[in-house]
Amino acid sequence: MAHIGLQGWPHLRRAGFPLAQGMLHGPMVARLTLVGVTTIRQEIKRSRFVAVAGPIADEEAARDFIAAQSDPAANHNCWAWRLGQRYRFNDDGEPGGTAGKPILAAIDGQELDGVAVVVTRWFGGILLGSGGLIRAYGGSAAQCLREAGKVPLIETLSVAITCGFGDLALVGARLGALPGVEISDQAFTDTGAVLSVSVPKAEADDIARLVTDLTSGRAVIGWND
Repeated sequence: MAHIGLQGWPHLRRAGFPLAQGMLHGPMVARLTLVGVTTIRQEIKRSRFVAVAGPIADEEAARDFIAAQSDPAANHNCWAWRLGQRYRFNDDGEPGGTAGKPILAAIDGQELDGVAVVVTRWFGGILLGSGGLIRAYGGSAAQCLREAGKVPLIETLSVAITCGFGDLALVGARLGALPGVEISDQAFTDTGAVLSVSVPKAEADDIARLVTDLTSGRAVIGWND
């Protein structure tokens, strides 16, 4: 049976490793996600366990990851994922609370976000009991996550910056040089251009002041919800 948490989650984007520093002042605190897919294997009382962990951007990516990493020939493919305040886990036939929930606890215990983990079991003939299953699934997931490479997740905001041709090159160059800032689009107008920019939320006010100073207040800054 699958379980899901239904609270909304913020727009998050991966940034470089190590933890990003504040661009205009002190350090930013960020949760972590994974660099790529990591796999570990272990045998526990003759049952084989394979844990696979990887980064996910949304629920569709989580479903695709679970489908790709599950083995139909195995006895159980148990999994969990977290995206901000939204999460889901599944015991796939194991006793309730002995597989999916411990996997989710392993994700949360390492303060990870945007992560999915699948732990597959091939039954070896020896019953592990509820406590043994919790340790096997949770431990496999935790070991896999400990061995995985990590990068920070930074909460971002989208902003449209309208500026004239005389300011465009300077604004674009300065924004492009800031870590964590991404200019995703540049739409030209008769008098200049509108830049679509993603900025770290913690730095939004400082970046707005920077653009205002660079253009002596000529730029129009519009934050998107």
